[in-house]
Amino acid sequence: MNTTTISPPLQVRQWLNSPKPVTLESQHGRVVVLHTFQMLCPGCVSHGLPQALRIHRLFPQDKVSVIGLHTVFEHHEVMGPQALRVFLDEYRIPYPVGIDQADPASPVPLTMQAYGLRGTPSLVIFDPQGQVRLSHFGEIDDLQLGGVIGQLLAETCSHASVETAASAAGSNSSSACIGGACSLQA
Repeated sequence: MNTTTISPPLQVRQWLNSPKPVTLESQHGRVVVLHTFQMLCPGCVSHGLPQALRIHRLFPQDKVSVIGLHTVFEHHEVMGPQALRVFLDEYRIPYPVGIDQADPASPVPLTMQAYGLRGTPSLVIFDPQGQVRLSHFGEIDDLQLGGVIGQLLAETCSHASVETAASAAGSNSSSACIGGACSLQA
């Protein structure tokens, strides 16, 4: 899904594992993997969180940013910030985790509503320009997810190569760019 609309901001009441608030704008230029979870969600604990950790460890952090979003829509009283701090420490979650802002009129938090998420675990993948390219509810296979991230990284490299080559072509160097491929002319 490639769109030109601006992605809604993350509506977070508190950030953990980050010295300052994290915004989608601050991640511009990177693929962003937003992993939504709840501490008491079995699928989150058995699949979603381990997958987000693998992404965080395997991809260069200057190219792929993992952000957790604790988005509680049930059992609010037992999943507060203090319990989440302990949970993140126990599961050794190093990446930033935001606590989705509660909606006083609904059990569904604000960021979850803004992105139309159906539950947890969910993943929202943003391209380096901040556009949503994948929104997925439930488990997703590592290979499929890696393919999506790899495709977005390849698009970024390809786009950067064409821009670099085009600017070089405008200088005194001898090169030609046709159809997204650039060659050096002798």
